[in-house]
Amino acid sequence: MEKDIRYTTQLKKNINREFVYTFLSNFNLISTVWMLYLAYKGMSLTQIGILEGIFHITSFLMEVPTGAIADIFGRKTSRTLGRIMWVVSNITMLYGNNFYNFAIAMSLMALSYNLESGAGQALIYDSLKEIKRKNEYMKIAGKIELITQIGMISGYVLGGYIAKIKYELVFIYVIILGLIAIIQSLTFKEPKIKEEHQIKSLKAVFKNAYESLKYLKNRKDVLYLIFFIEGMFVVGTTLFFYLQNYFLSIGFNQFEIGIIMAISGLFSATMSYFSHRIEKRIGLKVILMVLPLIYSLLSFGLVSKAPYIFNILMSGIVGILFIVYNDFVNKNIPSEKRATILSMCSMVYSFYMIIIFPLFGKFADLFSFKSSFKTLSIVILIFSIINVAVNLKSKKFKYISKK
Repeated sequence: MEKDIRYTTQLKKNINREFVYTFLSNFNLISTVWMLYLAYKGMSLTQIGILEGIFHITSFLMEVPTGAIADIFGRKTSRTLGRIMWVVSNITMLYGNNFYNFAIAMSLMALSYNLESGAGQALIYDSLKEIKRKNEYMKIAGKIELITQIGMISGYVLGGYIAKIKYELVFIYVIILGLIAIIQSLTFKEPKIKEEHQIKSLKAVFKNAYESLKYLKNRKDVLYLIFFIEGMFVVGTTLFFYLQNYFLSIGFNQFEIGIIMAISGLFSATMSYFSHRIEKRIGLKVILMVLPLIYSLLSFGLVSKAPYIFNILMSGIVGILFIVYNDFVNKNIPSEKRATILSMCSMVYSFYMIIIFPLFGKFADLFSFKSSFKTLSIVILIFSIINVAVNLKSKKFKYISKK
């Protein structure tokens, strides 16, 4: 009995520990300067696009194996390894001087994200499930996203400020923060569901991945949302990073760019925090159909005289979609396959990024940023309209019948 009480207490502490870890791992000073740093190192937009493509090719190939590793060997182990890879990748980036050095750094960085993607969500969701509080997941996820954005916002501002002094200093501070995050990752308590696995082998990893794919085949609503919403997130990421170079080209400095991205992050965090209330008021169906459409229309404003305003508004929509989408997916997948399926979500994301990010960079090199933004806006508007049609016609999606 005493052992059970101690175990439950440790699981409850996972929540507060997650808040601390989330801030540390998202206080990422390089978010708004890594593309500027690569350009400073002599990389063209096309080369930067290819480097990001290498990141996502690595991520695409390793998502399912690393996600299954989190399910088999433990979320805690996976996250710790992820932070270690993060530190190594930034050391490589700091001392890199050519395309090949940066390619290695991006591959290592992808592995760090692979090892952590899905593992954190799975650890918290299963901790809540074990202590009979899983219905609080959306609310807690909103708080986690708020802390994520606070960490990112702090990183945007401070990273931009430090980059104005010296780019290399940014990476030195990131490495130090990464080492602190490694220590914090060791404080989590693994939910018992992980201890139920007896066979910790490579065969078990791929078997778990196969069974997860089989499960998704029978849940077309979950599968559809993964492919559509991850596509929306890819568009958001592509715009986020290329806008940094675009803002620099129209006269903003690194610190000002950091401020703009910080405001966008703050608005996204605020909308994420209130997403559970928004979902209760307007419903899941409306959110998943209408918000992507609004997002695509706002994207046309990125070529206006005040692109930063539209960027801020679009960030708010992504903040809502992120929490609502993740809550729906988590509620509709089994615990023993959770990290694997969440990693499959990241795998879909990486697949899109492999195509879209380098293509956008090449297009911007050949033509202009504005032409690239307009083209991307037209594409996502078309897909948003198709999304509305699919949702209205389908009778197999469970959330469609919800009021």
